[in-house]
Order: sequence, then C-alpha cells, then structure tokens
Amino acid sequence: MAEISSLVLPFFGLILLGYGAARWRKLDEAALGWLNIFIIYVALPALFFKIIGRTPLEELARFDFILTSLAATYTIFLVVFLLGRFATGSTVGEATVQGLAGAYGNIGYLGPGIALAAFGEAAALPLALIFAFENMLHFIVAPALMAFDGRDRRPPLVLARDVAAKIASHPFIIATAAGFVAAATGFEPPAVLGTMIDNLAQAAAPCALFAMGVTLALRPLKRVPVEIPYIVPAKLIVLPLVMYVYLGLTGSYPPVWVATALLLAALPTATNVFVIAQQYSTWQERASATVLITTVISVATVSGLLYVVKSGAFSADLFP
Repeated sequence: MAEISSLVLPFFGLILLGYGAARWRKLDEAALGWLNIFIIYVALPALFFKIIGRTPLEELARFDFILTSLAATYTIFLVVFLLGRFATGSTVGEATVQGLAGAYGNIGYLGPGIALAAFGEAAALPLALIFAFENMLHFIVAPALMAFDGRDRRPPLVLARDVAAKIASHPFIIATAAGFVAAATGFEPPAVLGTMIDNLAQAAAPCALFAMGVTLALRPLKRVPVEIPYIVPAKLIVLPLVMYVYLGLTGSYPPVWVATALLLAALPTATNVFVIAQQYSTWQERASATVLITTVISVATVSGLLYVVKSGAFSADLFP
C-alpha cells in the first residue's frame, strides 16, 4: 500500500498545493486565466499529440473499446439523470448536470498523470481514446439536453452548427486528430519541435492539477447537495464496476487497457461539469460542491482501486 500511496498522493498533493496557494494569496479567478490557456491550448494538446502520434495506426482503430467505454459512461449518466429527474424532481437542465457529475470524470487534468505513472506508456493510447471520444459526446449531449429544457434558445440548425464548430475547434480534439494523421503518415516532428512537445507534455499534469486546486479553492463548499448520496457512489464506485462488466462482456482487451479504463472511470467529477452548469446557469453551487467532495473522497477510492490492480488480485478478463 505504501507504493500506491507514493504513486497517488503526489498528484492529489499538487491539487492541495494549488488549493493552499489560492486560499493564502486570495486572488480572484481571473488570475488563473493564463495558466488555464497554457494547459488547455498548449500543454495537454502536446501530450495527446505525442501519445497518439507515436502509436501504430492499427492500435488506434479499436472502436469496440471506444464504444464499450462510452456505453458504460452513459449508462451511469442515464441512471443519475433519471434519478435527478424523477426522484428529486429536478428540471431537465439540473438533471443533465447531475448526470454529468455522475459520469464525467476528471480524465483531462487528473487522468494522464496517474494513468501514465501507474501503468506506463502502455496506458497512453486507451487514455487518449477515452478522453477524445468522451469529450466529443459530452459536447453534444449537454447542449442538446439544455436546448430541450429551454435553457439554450438557439434554433436547432444553429445549435447543431455551433456544437460541431465547438468540437472541431477544441484544442484537445485538434491535437487528437493531428495525432491520428501523424500515426497514419509516419510523421516524425523535427528534433527541436519534438523536444518542445516532450517538454510541454511533461508540464501538462503538474500545471493542470495545480490549476484544479486553485479552482476548487475559489469555489468553497457552502452546503452539501441532497443529491450527493447517489452521485458520489455512482461516480466513484458504480461507474468503474459497470465499466469492468461491460469490457468483460464485449471482448478481449489488453490488461493495461482494462486497468486504464477502470482508473479513468473511478476519477472524481470533472471541473468542466461546473463550467457547464455555470454556462447554463443551473445547479452551479451544487456542481462545485460535487467536484470538491468527489475529489476528496477519490483519494481513498482511487488508491483502493490501484491497490487491487497492482496487487495481482485483478483479472483483466472478467468472463474468461
């Protein structure tokens, strides 16, 4: 367990460091702007381009893995959405954010660092595939349901155009597409550019986690949402279990791919869920609280998952 602690705690320690720095200096959220630009537009795209561009093309075409991971994620989204809609009487917009809180993990900021540290470079490809395709689907589902709720009043064709433009112009998606092209063509960046990409990729996780800590500090917990009792278990426990069962039912995947998918499923709620809530002015305070609560609890749950995987008690093939 000491090995797992030494693996996990430095990453959550960076979040804590950012949290402490923000509480100490008491700057407003605008002070985080340029760091977020560096993370979103430079460092993380460099990481994903590096990961995908160096992968043989045939390994990128595992659509069975992609569809299975999406099915697991959106099974939980649907369950939490329906609980919010009918058990607590939430609006469609509120239930949408709740569904995302239960299914949309912090795979962009927290995922790369922990997955690569735990499982090595072999985790890079499943990480990138899950990240790219989950984000694309989230970019579609959230605006569509918000439009159904009446919170997004754009005409359907304008909404579809804007969603497509958002997906096509997102730096993570562009970097992923560029990585696919590089893998297909065998492109190798010149030495100077390659070194820059490597340096930026190494900076991605520390900067992202520090920024996440700052973000959490700027949105303090004011009250515990009544939906927490079903959202937290859904995100941190049920989603990894569903992912494990679905992957076991649909095919034979490399053990590191299964382990990576389970780890990503077990990560806390993404800070982007609060961004979406803020964008549509719904469930904002509770979304922020959910991100904070799941992040704190996930220190234990992620450590437990990694212990099971690394101890040898884990079988990648659930149904041999």
